[in-house]
Amino acid sequence: MVQKEASQRQLRVGQEIKRVLTSALERGEVHSSELLDAFITITEVRVSPDLKYATAYVMTLNGKNLGQVLEKLNEDAWLFKKQIAAKLQLRYTPELNFRVDDTFIEVDKIERLLRNPKVAQDLHKPDTEQNSEEVN
Repeated sequence: MVQKEASQRQLRVGQEIKRVLTSALERGEVHSSELLDAFITITEVRVSPDLKYATAYVMTLNGKNLGQVLEKLNEDAWLFKKQIAAKLQLRYTPELNFRVDDTFIEVDKIERLLRNPKVAQDLHKPDTEQNSEEVN
């Protein structure tokens, strides 16, 4: 399924929600003590086209206790929703869902592939040698 590019409104609302969530985590405005001790980064917030659903992508320092942190964030989603409603002027306050940001994992996988000796060997071939192989 092909996803449409996010509208300016979706991007702007996502950034504002990210700001509110980050601020709440920095100030310790959470119910779970596990969240107070964790170093949580909200990397992105994606909002649905109708602005009724928002997915916040999170990562912890070195991926420590990621499953537990994610569970606690989703349990406290109602609290974050209240804070978003109080700070942003939106017709609907979006339902929040927290997910693991796996882009760091994908970047690490690609870097490992590029460091693979067979791949590195292909990357360092002269252009004329690569062109003659493509013709054959």
